[in-house]
Amino acid sequence: SLGQVIFAFLLRRNMKFKMKKRTIFITGGSRGIGKAIALRFAKEGANIAIAAKTVEPHPKLEGTIFTAAEEIEQMGGQALPIQVDVRDEEMVKNALEKTANLFGGIDILINNASAINLSKSSEMSMKRYDLIHEINVRGTFMVSKYSIPYLKEGVNPHILNLSPPLNMSPFWFGKHLAYTMSKYGMSMIVLGLAEELKNDKIAVNALWPKTTIATAAVRNVIGGEELINCSRTPQIMADAAYVILSKKNFECTGQFLVDEDVLRGTGENDFDKYAVDTSKQLMPDFFL
Repeated sequence: SLGQVIFAFLLRRNMKFKMKKRTIFITGGSRGIGKAIALRFAKEGANIAIAAKTVEPHPKLEGTIFTAAEEIEQMGGQALPIQVDVRDEEMVKNALEKTANLFGGIDILINNASAINLSKSSEMSMKRYDLIHEINVRGTFMVSKYSIPYLKEGVNPHILNLSPPLNMSPFWFGKHLAYTMSKYGMSMIVLGLAEELKNDKIAVNALWPKTTIATAAVRNVIGGEELINCSRTPQIMADAAYVILSKKNFECTGQFLVDEDVLRGTGENDFDKYAVDTSKQLMPDFFL
């Protein structure tokens, strides 16, 4: 009947603003920003697939897919830990299928998995070059590609890449060409897929931090403990991701968004709560 149709429409529309039982597939979510995002959605009762490589504890890196899954379930979400190397096509396809079969579909994809190497071109080994491009660009493209059929059937479907606004200034290219190419490659995927998928009502956006974020990569690769103290916690990225992914899919797509700007748009003005050390001056992140 017309009443049933209207009721179904209103129910589906209401679900767009709720994360309970929504299914989120996050790459590289066993620690850092990815895990923080997972826990933010777990708090709302979401189903979360943690697709990452780490299954055994690492001496320098905290967390595995299993410890992340435990935290997700303690927070109120449902978790599926899956060992996935985003460079491996069969692993990616199987992980997406397993997630959809368990939870009844996939509504959100978050491309968080990323590798960093800041070597200059003359010092960059081709093995390291291939690694960062296979993970950052090829991996993001491949996971997105194979998620599309599931997202087409999802509720208020979104893809979110953790990548920077595109900027053709030579500054960052000159600093670390290979890494910049790889991160901008992820951003070009946003630009292209947002256009390609607009008729399918799949939103595709990018999110990037205004400041450095206190993660293992910042500690171990970029600047050590001193830079950690000048950073914000991953929670700011998690809160910004929640705002973006709660929007209607046709309201926000093809955008390159910055965490602080997203939260200011909701009326948030207290950013001290995200600082590791409020006495330190914050360090701006790359690409901004």
